[in-house]
Amino acid sequence: MELIRKYFPDLTEKQFRQLAALDALYKEWNEKINVISRQDIQFLYEHHVLHSLAIAKYHPFKPGMKVLDAGTGGGFPGIPLAIVFPEVQFTLLDSIAKKIHVVNEVITSLSLENAKGIQSRLEDYNEPVDIITSRAVSTLSQLTAWSKRSAAQRWIILKGGTPQEFRKELPPRFSVQSIPVQKYFEEAYFEGKYIVDVSIS
Repeated sequence: MELIRKYFPDLTEKQFRQLAALDALYKEWNEKINVISRQDIQFLYEHHVLHSLAIAKYHPFKPGMKVLDAGTGGGFPGIPLAIVFPEVQFTLLDSIAKKIHVVNEVITSLSLENAKGIQSRLEDYNEPVDIITSRAVSTLSQLTAWSKRSAAQRWIILKGGTPQEFRKELPPRFSVQSIPVQKYFEEAYFEGKYIVDVSIS
């Protein structure tokens, strides 16, 4: 939590409490259902929560927006973003039922009224959204192709690799911007990690 307070000092006490509660919640659920690797759970705030919140530093969402977190897994980046943006509606999507079960239990425990988990494949999801977020799920070309039914025009993705690789993944009709996470967070863990902003030109 020291990292969260360092980079997000202006959050409300309620938001700090919700973020602080993630540690015990994920440790408890991870004992039952492995949604975060056993080796990684001790680095929950740096590797998962703070990484998710790189999107908040880059692109603060406007109240009333609808955001779809595709392939959310255990709820990242969707749950940390839903805490930071309480006036934005978040749908956390994953095809694996046990992961969505954990996501919804965490959402309930945090009393997050602006988030819900749904078990579905991205290509089957047909509700309109403003932005799709995702973290290390498939290739950019697959992700954009699977999003057609949601009518998405913009994707903000957390991804490792190089800007050259990201650009090559998509045809010219897509605009692709790559922003290093270390622009916002100085920790060595974020070296080589990017926020990839994709939109239809």
